[in-house]
Amino acid sequence: MMYNVHEPRVLIVGGGLVGLSAALFLRHHGVAATLVERRANTSPQPKARRINIRTMELFRQLGIAEQVLAAAAGLANHQAMAAGPTLAQAQRLPFAFPGGMPDWDAITPATACLCAQDTLEPTLRALGEARGCDIRFGVECTEFAEDATGITATLRASDGSTERLRADYLIAADGAASPIRRRLAIPRSGRGTLGRAVNVYFRADLSELVRDREFNLCQIDNDSAPGAFASVDGRYRWIFTTRQVDTPADAWPRKLRTAIGVPDIEIEVLSVLAWEPGMFVADRYRAGRIFLAGDAAHVMPPYAAAGANTGIQDAHNLAWKLGLVLRGTAEAALLDSYHAERHPTGMFVADQSSIRTPDLRRVTTESTDGSPLADPIALILGVRYPTGAFIPDDSAHTTERLDLTGQPGTRLPHRFLPDGRSTLDLIDTEFTLLTGPDATPWRGKELPVPTRALDESWCATVGIERTGALLVRPDQIVAWRAATAPRDPAAALREVLDRIATVTSPTAQLT
Repeated sequence: MMYNVHEPRVLIVGGGLVGLSAALFLRHHGVAATLVERRANTSPQPKARRINIRTMELFRQLGIAEQVLAAAAGLANHQAMAAGPTLAQAQRLPFAFPGGMPDWDAITPATACLCAQDTLEPTLRALGEARGCDIRFGVECTEFAEDATGITATLRASDGSTERLRADYLIAADGAASPIRRRLAIPRSGRGTLGRAVNVYFRADLSELVRDREFNLCQIDNDSAPGAFASVDGRYRWIFTTRQVDTPADAWPRKLRTAIGVPDIEIEVLSVLAWEPGMFVADRYRAGRIFLAGDAAHVMPPYAAAGANTGIQDAHNLAWKLGLVLRGTAEAALLDSYHAERHPTGMFVADQSSIRTPDLRRVTTESTDGSPLADPIALILGVRYPTGAFIPDDSAHTTERLDLTGQPGTRLPHRFLPDGRSTLDLIDTEFTLLTGPDATPWRGKELPVPTRALDESWCATVGIERTGALLVRPDQIVAWRAATAPRDPAAALREVLDRIATVTSPTAQLT
């Protein structure tokens, strides 16, 4: 038994998209972390593919968005939806959001992409290792115990050697079956199982067949082989998803040819993975010094393409809080806000994913049970935390449309600045104060956070006057809104910070 001499502050168990993102986010906040993954390598399965604009905003904050887009380049033109009796006969479907197509530049500086999990995971792993993250594949966390000051974990490498590692906190990103969640006996709630399905991952040269009809998803309306194709690389690698889970293994090539509509095409079945569409959300995201993230915290159907994205956003929410607590600039009670914020978000997004129909013709307009659908863009960018590490102001909010107007608990509204940056780019690893143009009351007061004055039109967008301000958290969430400057701005700001996180960072000014 070896002991880790250089103890990390956080142990991450699980090396999927969420665990790898957590390692990068923690590194960004200066937190030493060790990630262990029992598999020898990253996932061989494509699984998650849609990386939404909110996740890309977070990767932009890390400075890795361009690398992710480069990894996704093969599917850059495969954004459309299609449907037909076979893939050969399928036609692209017209697509529109319920409220019409948005002006993307007005709502985000980021670009969503399709990047299969077996491509994105190696990309994130390489980026993490290049940035000095301690990432260990082929290492399993076999035991863990919590005491008053930390976590002691036993790690077993693939060669059978063991190591005892000490950390302040543990992030369980160990998947839907999460041994850690089960060990903690945390129950799950939600709609439960929604049936059975199977993913057939196969190789076939369909590049000419789909030329000028490139798609993300292609629905097959065929009684013999109903399902949907998903592009993995847009040329040779594909997934076929169907409810025909009892198909014999040797029958899949014939079934796939029927769905494709080309009887003699050469097919290599790479894997067949049965899975259970369903909604299962952990009742607690925190147990002492242990936090659940990703599928360990919430399992949801893929119909809103939200599972991996929600998990990555869990890790982003948690990382800055752990950073402040471990630096001693916030009380440990701040970490309670992780469950307070992310649990209702996970429950809402999982429920919205559950009521969306897999029918691509109706996915944005009809629910399976008549429940109201949130606006698709609001579901990605516009969910508001009901309570947590911010000062609420009782302002109205809706998810029937994208409603980001500076309400505390919502993502900071994006606006491109004259220098080409976004307002989101002003936010990094500490709380930041964005003021109106009459910022004199906020200047020269030895404010404990960096400040930046913006123009009057921005004030109207976020509901403040020329002397007002928004305090924004490191995760780009509005923490406090002052419609006008308080009588003593510095004292008011310090009181707010004390209420939120007991922050005592030094005075700084943005340039």
